Amino acid sequence: MTKQALIQKTVETLEKLPEDKVSEIATFAEFLLKTYEDYILRKGVSELNSNSKSFEFLNDEEELYTLDDLKERYK
Repeated sequence: MTKQALIQKTVETLEKLPEDKVSEIATFAEFLLKTYEDYILRKGVSELNSNSKSFEFLNDEEELYTLDDLKERYK
């Protein structure tokens, strides 16, 4: 089903619902949009960071700690 067909089907369904239910769906749709916008923003920032040379110096840094340094020791 195409996006436009889904939108049309949703509008037809919304027209059959009472106002309070339509309000709930509108609030949920706004939440979904905000979540999607946040995802796109995080993805963009991640791509900028991965393509940036700002932290390239860390690749040449020697390892100071090993996995054993992270393990908690009990006596």
